Amino acid sequence: MKLQQLRYAVEVARQGLNVSTAADVLHTSQPGVSKQIRLLEDELGVEIFERHGKRVVAITEPGRAVISIAERILSEAANLKRAGEEYANESSGSLRIATTHTQARYALPKAVTAFKLKYPGVQLSIQQGNPTQICEQVLAGEADVAIATEAISGYPELVSLPCYQWNRCVVVPPRHPLLKVQPLTLEAVTRYPIITYDFAFAGRSQVNKAFESRDLKPNVVLSALDADVIKTYVELGLGIGIMAKMAFDPARDRTLRAIDASHLFESSTTRLGIRRGAYLRGYAYEFIELFAPHLPRKSVERAVTGEPGSDYQL
Repeated sequence: MKLQQLRYAVEVARQGLNVSTAADVLHTSQPGVSKQIRLLEDELGVEIFERHGKRVVAITEPGRAVISIAERILSEAANLKRAGEEYANESSGSLRIATTHTQARYALPKAVTAFKLKYPGVQLSIQQGNPTQICEQVLAGEADVAIATEAISGYPELVSLPCYQWNRCVVVPPRHPLLKVQPLTLEAVTRYPIITYDFAFAGRSQVNKAFESRDLKPNVVLSALDADVIKTYVELGLGIGIMAKMAFDPARDRTLRAIDASHLFESSTTRLGIRRGAYLRGYAYEFIELFAPHLPRKSVERAVTGEPGSDYQL
């Protein structure tokens, strides 16, 4: 039995039973993947996958158990590698942060700058995607840490730690009628076309909940992937924007005005996601603490290993 064989079987399952796609991800050939999985099945004495001709069509019942164990073995193998790297060279390596545009653009720069000054030899990469994508990247071992507002707490395989709370503002052009509405109400907001985040992003569920609780139907004319796009289309006159308050900078956004909307919507919590049982390098814990000072290494380690008392709330 080889780690390579386990990796092939897990990747086929991860790619929805598409052997060709799994081979591309693994940078090998489709026949090679199929052959190694057959050898693994022969050694174990069970079929991991159900086949129809040459096509893989399902995971067998024993196959589900094999895949689950293989994922744990591969995770621990990765942990062993990181542990060796930790002691071989504490100031070099890589740290992969998977996050959304809003976090990368407005929340992370201060922590990234401080981290790079302290660890210039560490290759830090920021991988952007929607919340579901970044969670999947961490689970697949393609990223070390996920930072997002939505989705992380919905993955039981990830430890979800709260970083900070934030709320929203309504962005309008200068001299817009809403600037005279005090206090701002949801009823007033619904009189205008709305540009806000896509459903997968940045607390959209909290926005929807607020309107639904008042039996209001907002006219969302455009769903955007990030705050910069929202601001661009507000400037073009397509509607008013609802976005994260932290994404509005009066110095940069001089052609727009922001109206505080924190009294209209529930606060959202940005969370940090780490695969349960993962081994993080020492500098990864330092990055986390730079970003969220209330999460020191000991607290994060307890959460990742599942020690008693590891549940943390803001």
